[in-house]
Amino acid sequence: MSADSLIPPHGGTLVSRMADSAQADGLPVVTLSAKQACDLEMIAIGAFSPLTGFATKADFESICRDIRLADGTVWPIPITLAVDDATKGKLSEGGRAALQHSDGTHLATIDIQEIYPHDKKLEIPNVFGTDDSAHPGVKAVEDEGDWLVGGPIDVLTVTPEKEPGEQFTEFRLPPAKTREAFAGRNWKTVAAFQTRNPIHRAHEYLTKCAQEICDGLLIHPLVGETKPGDIPADVRMACYMAIIENYYVPERTMLSVMPAAMRYAGPREAIIHALVRQNYGCSHFIVGRDHAGVGDYYGTYDAQLIFDQFTRKDIAITPLNFEHAAYSKRAQGMVSAKTFPNIKGDQIFLSGTKVRELLQAGERPPMEFSRPEVADILIKWAQST
Repeated sequence: MSADSLIPPHGGTLVSRMADSAQADGLPVVTLSAKQACDLEMIAIGAFSPLTGFATKADFESICRDIRLADGTVWPIPITLAVDDATKGKLSEGGRAALQHSDGTHLATIDIQEIYPHDKKLEIPNVFGTDDSAHPGVKAVEDEGDWLVGGPIDVLTVTPEKEPGEQFTEFRLPPAKTREAFAGRNWKTVAAFQTRNPIHRAHEYLTKCAQEICDGLLIHPLVGETKPGDIPADVRMACYMAIIENYYVPERTMLSVMPAAMRYAGPREAIIHALVRQNYGCSHFIVGRDHAGVGDYYGTYDAQLIFDQFTRKDIAITPLNFEHAAYSKRAQGMVSAKTFPNIKGDQIFLSGTKVRELLQAGERPPMEFSRPEVADILIKWAQST
């Protein structure tokens, strides 16, 4: 089977902005934030296809207002290069700049098409549905520079040397490579599962429902920048490997990582997560309860309903919408509101606070909530923090 048999990338072409050289001698330097470095990698490897660089003004305004690029292609969140006044003063439209990691590694160059004011009053309420500074995505944008630099990038490297193990090199497959892997396994249809948490029994239930209707499953955790308090990526990766080894069919399951930054933008982020997985070669995308949400800023199923605004021509990947699932003692299995009556006290549900208390006390949550192999990894982490 050829990779060409898979779903086409969003926009029709899988972008690559990786370059053999990205000469930076004498160029002004822009030091990227953690989020910007994640975005640069996602553009470079084609995960953000059809984007070729950071947003220009026309795209920025169109995305914020209409969830589309200026050319009409669906895109829900502007991918921006924000800079402060001091950095802006060193740059010029029509010129170039060197983009470097915070550790000083030269990553890329940008051809500067535009430098324009960062209209945060347009971006924040449209993208996040709130202007509350307590929202982590809102706060991140508020703290960014007041100028945006737009233009295409040429990228030399996306993974500077860091602490051993942080890069997850074995699992850090770009879209071209996941597509090759799917084709090699003769998977024509692939369901993607987005996660920034360990997989508990409800997640496992969703993914296995998806496996029943697709050839394969891509467990695709986000390992880029997240908010303080989220479980570290290396701990989560250990959990994913343990549950896949013990509870999934290897021939039908694949683990890879997505080096994106979280925005916690709820419905709009659900769209970008789906489009990215289409670029990775997935035909279906699991959308569960409060996808990419935080706090109580979004309705329980807003991230599913937003897809109703678009046609298959707009978004080719198929969303798989799931209700909240939990273990039912009466049914003796995983159920949802669609499959079993909700009888008071029947379903096993634990709050995040309760789970954290159990883990810190060295106690496993009930097996109906979490697999013991995963719980043991989390206990070790919780007791060390």
